[in-house]
Parts: sequence; structure tokens; C-alpha cells
Amino acid sequence: MYRTTVTAALAAMMAVSAPLAFAQTAATPPAATEHSATEHSRTSANRVMPGQIRVSQMDGATVYDARNQDVGDVKDIILERDGRVAAVILDVGSVLGVGGKYVAVPISDITVSFDNTNKPRFTVGQTEAQLKSAQAYDLSENDAASGSSSPPAGQQR
Repeated sequence: MYRTTVTAALAAMMAVSAPLAFAQTAATPPAATEHSATEHSRTSANRVMPGQIRVSQMDGATVYDARNQDVGDVKDIILERDGRVAAVILDVGSVLGVGGKYVAVPISDITVSFDNTNKPRFTVGQTEAQLKSAQAYDLSENDAASGSSSPPAGQQR
């Protein structure tokens, strides 16, 4: 549970900050060893900054299509080893948690907007029919894929 929460937190922070990075322009790039004041303040803040989303807000959140139809919910967020979001896993086609399947969508296919209470709303470009016809994503875990390691000698799990 802790690993999933941390993974999801990192993914959500990266997902929200990625568009901000593309929106910024500079006349000359900063040196590799320098950090801008904005970058430093965003990473050392003592609270969630405007435009950032907590993973707890994304985990299990309903996802809508462009026609405002409920197409599923966020099941998980998969990260690359370097921290980039590899995919957002949606649970689509289920009724009360039964009969659906998991599908992976790129984070770039998910649009985040905020309602008047500043609650995030997630929209995907595909329709429910398109998502249902997409290849299923296998979320079963094994030690090699999950990144877990063996316990120290003499200890059991």
C-alpha cells in the first residue's frame, strides 16, 4: 500500500509538472549545476503548490471522455525507473467493480482541469467503446517487475 501511494504521488506530481515545463521558455538555458528559483521553491515547498495534484486525488478518480461520459476510473499509475510516467491504468467497462478490464493510456492522453472548488477532473480523449476495445493491461505483480528485493539473510517475509 505504501509503495503504491508513493508511486502514485510521484506520478501525479510529474504529470502535472510536465506541461508546466513545456510552457516555460528561456532565452538561455541554465547551467546543468544551477537551479532556478522557481524550480527550487516548487520542490522545497511545505504544501501542495497551485497546479499540483495529490496522488490521493487521482487514485480511483473517475475519468470522463470529451462528451462528459464516465468511461472508468484510475486504477494505478506506472512509473519508469527514472520516475517518468509510463502509463496510467484505467479500469473500464466494469459495473460495481465487476466485468471490466484494465487498459493503459499515456499520461499525455489525460487532460486535467479543475472545477470551481479546485477539485481535479480527469478527461481522456478516447471513448468508452475505444477503451473497451483496447488491449487489456495485466496488473499482476511479480518480484522482478515490482522492484521489490529479497529480504536480508535470516529474515523471512
